[in-house]
Amino acid sequence: MNKRYYSLDVFRGATVALMILVNNPGSWAHLFSPLGHAEWHGLTPTDLVFSFFLFAVGNAMAFVMPRLREAGDAVFWKKVLKRTVLIFGIGLLLNWWPFVRWEGDVLAFKHWVDPEDPERGIRIFGVLQRIALAYCFASIVVYYLKEKWVIIVSAILLLGYWLLCVVFGGSDPYSLAGWFGTAVDKDVLGVAHLYRGEGVPFDPEGLMSTLPAIVQVVVGYLTGRYIRAQGQVGWLWPRLQASAEPRYKMLAGLFVVAALLSLLGLFWGLEFPINKKIWTSSYVLYTSGLALFTIGVMIWFIEVLGKRNWLTRFFDVFGKNPLFIFVLSGVLPRLLGLIRIPMGVDDSGGTRYTTPLRWFYTEVCAHVPGPPEVGSFCYALAFLALCWGICYVLDKKKIYIKV
Repeated sequence: MNKRYYSLDVFRGATVALMILVNNPGSWAHLFSPLGHAEWHGLTPTDLVFSFFLFAVGNAMAFVMPRLREAGDAVFWKKVLKRTVLIFGIGLLLNWWPFVRWEGDVLAFKHWVDPEDPERGIRIFGVLQRIALAYCFASIVVYYLKEKWVIIVSAILLLGYWLLCVVFGGSDPYSLAGWFGTAVDKDVLGVAHLYRGEGVPFDPEGLMSTLPAIVQVVVGYLTGRYIRAQGQVGWLWPRLQASAEPRYKMLAGLFVVAALLSLLGLFWGLEFPINKKIWTSSYVLYTSGLALFTIGVMIWFIEVLGKRNWLTRFFDVFGKNPLFIFVLSGVLPRLLGLIRIPMGVDDSGGTRYTTPLRWFYTEVCAHVPGPPEVGSFCYALAFLALCWGICYVLDKKKIYIKV
């Protein structure tokens, strides 16, 4: 990406860094409230991270799509389908990884469907799978349709999803029990392959809630296209002096649209509650507005005022290998979880084991003074620092792993 859009690199890197931070606490039982998801309706800062990443995917698409249009349909379909299959496949393998688990003192294979419990198995969907599908369908929409029709299709998806929730939902269509998407996921994917983090089979990245997520990518694309066409933002202040007005107009446009989307999302949320877990249409609009506002602020400080420092560099490093480091942040804990460290004898007389990362948390981070949330957060920061170090080395060696 051209360095004139360095702020978009920083934005993408920041979303990846925050995804790693919130996904790797020392203990899920000890979280500062902003670092946990809303229980159901509502929003926390953590609930912004995934939507911001989809928005960033759309931003990047705005810089690639012109080249794909020039190359023609065959190249477009080859590129998009290959990337979709690879990202989806990596996400699926990550859910299965490391393919074995400890059962007592024996490493047992993780079956696609548990032979002893046919309602449990490997989850099919997840974060990367949603990214893959949203990217794929958003790419098709923006490649074949003019901007006017892109907006119309986006509106149809958001309104249509709302209608589906109302018509096919239960008496409380926006509740965990009443949301219609779970029935679809059970029929198509099977109960064994659904997420159970809510205590029942329910997938927050399932089929139906992917529909509004497509719009999140589209909004990011339209934003990137607008910045490309209107901004041409230089990062040195003397360059800005020559033609400041167009750049101020571009930023004003971003902030106006950000306010409109956020307000529309809030008003719609009075009827169709803002909810990340079922990815409501109001959630899409509200978080897209906040993403636009954040991009505008970053452009103002980084590009216009030329404010580059250790913080922008920290996030920029993550932005160079975003998918790779996100996958690694999932692979590494699972792999290290196979290493067992003896920790004495348990109450039944058997050997008590821990893992390297668990040992680091319980023996080091958990002893940091303060409430247990502090130690849990310190562990998350340490893990994030490890991931940053890996990204930094790759960047220094000019190694950029792309899918």
